[in-house]
Amino acid sequence: MIPATPTDPGFTGLPRELADRLTRPFGRFLRIEAASGAVLLMFTVGAIGLANSPWADPFMAAWETQFGFNFGTLEFGRPLREWINDGVMTLFFFLVALELKRELVLGELKDPRIAALSIAGAVGGMAVPAGLYLWLQFGHAGAAGWGTVMATDTAFVIGCLALLGRRIPKSLRIFMLSLAIVDDIGAVLVVAIGYSGHISWAALGCGALGVVVVRTMALFGIRSVALYFLTGGFIWLAVDASGIHATITGVILGLLTPARRWVSDERLYAILSQVVAHPAAEEGGGATRDRQTLQAAEIAARESLSPVERLEIALHPWVGFIIIPLFAFANAGTPLSLSALGNAVTVAVFVGFTLGKPIGVLTFSWLAVRSGIATRPEDLSWRLLVGGSVLAGIGFTMALFIANLAFHTSLLNSAKLGIFLASITCAVSGLALLLWASRPVRLLSTDRSQES
Repeated sequence: MIPATPTDPGFTGLPRELADRLTRPFGRFLRIEAASGAVLLMFTVGAIGLANSPWADPFMAAWETQFGFNFGTLEFGRPLREWINDGVMTLFFFLVALELKRELVLGELKDPRIAALSIAGAVGGMAVPAGLYLWLQFGHAGAAGWGTVMATDTAFVIGCLALLGRRIPKSLRIFMLSLAIVDDIGAVLVVAIGYSGHISWAALGCGALGVVVVRTMALFGIRSVALYFLTGGFIWLAVDASGIHATITGVILGLLTPARRWVSDERLYAILSQVVAHPAAEEGGGATRDRQTLQAAEIAARESLSPVERLEIALHPWVGFIIIPLFAFANAGTPLSLSALGNAVTVAVFVGFTLGKPIGVLTFSWLAVRSGIATRPEDLSWRLLVGGSVLAGIGFTMALFIANLAFHTSLLNSAKLGIFLASITCAVSGLALLLWASRPVRLLSTDRSQES
């Protein structure tokens, strides 16, 4: 076999191995964000099935297994389910904050008036359902669960939009994704403010000091991911000990992550132009000029992407295909009973999502456009916004997250049932409305003219 030379076309790329043939198609699959919705659905159905099977008791008991560790005089211990909800889910909120910052700084939401439309819709989609729920549950034991109906499930919503393909414009996907992200950020703030326990100001001060350290490291140009990871872990422990829900740490650190890249395109190309092949002669390792140039090129290629983009690319597959399905598997299991359909909490959650969400999103979006605060893209019709606002009533993941904090055990299953029913109803009706709103009007008018 004749060895490849530097002039061969295939020699200019990285060497291809058998693993590449397996990982590249899988990597393309991971880049399809909507696919995570299918995985989430599979784990949700599995959790519900096991919770209503002969294995229900051991399945539910497994999530209550205690784990913990000691850190000096502090003891951190909790059931496995709470480690997932409080610890692992911090990475989900970190990714949400990264996506929001990327969109605001580098993406489609750089225009403040376009961003204002999604923000206004998200605010309405949080305020109106919460108010409607409180009105239905005022004076009852389930009143504390008002935060359950506030958030939209990003994975399921984007998955539903993916089913429509090119029938819907890109602007609707951007609007719904941005709305869901702002919703999630708002939900974390609600958790931190409304569902936290007694606050230890000393521990909270330690967490704030950790945030200052992170910001200082960024200002000094420190780029070690390990240092940021260790500091972030310290902040999480401090915030958790303070009594505030520790997932707020993910949002804070995500928003602090730099969105500007360190190496510009011009500098990258200048460094790459100096790269030469290693000498053919056998030599020992050392700090040769060629090796230093290659190392500089490696760093420049990596740093030509901003930290926000690099972290998002690295974390997105793990969050979408492991963390969120694991959360659903640990929390979605609930015994289903027809007798619970008329429960007041079930009804309030269902009404909050199916009525409160679309009313809030549409009303606040219309007010923002009408007042001139926001602008609506030309291809984003109000008919499409109606369908999108109904789809926003899918609040599965975050709804379960808050329900576990807000409801007593005696009411939790009723709240979960309301979440399931509302998510199914909003998914089906939202897709139907979007199919109607995106129908090819020209073809319909042509057919009618031919019939006449």
